[in-house]
Amino acid sequence: MVSGAPCPLCCATLGSRGGSPASIETDIDMTLEQLRTFVAVAERQHVTQAARALNLAQSAVSHAITALEARHDTKLFDRVGRGIELTEAGRIFLAEARAVLARAEAAELALSELGSLKRGTLSVQASQTIASYWLPRHLVAFRRTYPQIQIRLAIGNTAQVAAAVASGAVELGFVEGAVENEHFASTAVARDQLIVVVGPEHPCVSHARLAPGDLTESDWVLREPGSGTRSAFEDALARLGIEPGALRIQLELPSNEAVRAAVEAGLGATAISASVAAPSIEAGLLHQAAFQLPEREFHVLRHRERYRSRAADALLALVGRARPHGLAPA
Repeated sequence: MVSGAPCPLCCATLGSRGGSPASIETDIDMTLEQLRTFVAVAERQHVTQAARALNLAQSAVSHAITALEARHDTKLFDRVGRGIELTEAGRIFLAEARAVLARAEAAELALSELGSLKRGTLSVQASQTIASYWLPRHLVAFRRTYPQIQIRLAIGNTAQVAAAVASGAVELGFVEGAVENEHFASTAVARDQLIVVVGPEHPCVSHARLAPGDLTESDWVLREPGSGTRSAFEDALARLGIEPGALRIQLELPSNEAVRAAVEAGLGATAISASVAAPSIEAGLLHQAAFQLPEREFHVLRHRERYRSRAADALLALVGRARPHGLAPA
């Protein structure tokens, strides 16, 4: 708050029901500009700062808030000293206003993409192995081809990626393995090889071949439940007749790098992507155990009932064309 400068919204126009009704426009519908103005004031708790951010006069900002309050006979802000604070009604309305503005932004984006890929944003989430070792080169190719399209990439495990696609937080989700959901369209985009690795001092190093029963004789470091790597490994164990609970799991860690480092330090064995383990194997920090695990597929998920942007289609087209030169293409 600027010292000595009372906030215009804190004066008689805020929460004053005694003013002239003719001075307040109460006969017009709520507009997006009013919502943007309200959100700007609510987020800053300051009219001057909101007006500056919106490039509007302070009087215009104050009038927009007053018109909202008068039309709906609901006080959105309280005057507290020289400052303002949201009322309970204001806090509830803020969440709704943000949602409406987000939907309007999505609608504008959809219209802009009807003509060309000149601008826009593509939201993507990927599981850790994919985000770190497979997807980056495809995103680089996409940016070179469509430099005006911004890419928002988030990273999570497979369960988190699926949840983001289901909620609409992202348009595309890249995961390790298939995800069963009737609302998803799932397409295999690549294959990946899981391997069992141990530290150089582990007893398995001297084994020419490991039998399934040998796996229960070792300590294990695994990714957390919900990760695609963990799920693929447990599925492979089940097909071999081994209950995942029979393994002596010493640590569950939330990233590939943490799992790899723990095994390099001598704590048991793990199952990770060959692409994750390759640098450590080459450096002699890890040893690939003589046990064959099946390949798994990388899948891209999209929601069947949500809008399909041209940007998403363009990225998937690039991925499809790059498969022959990609990571063990599907």
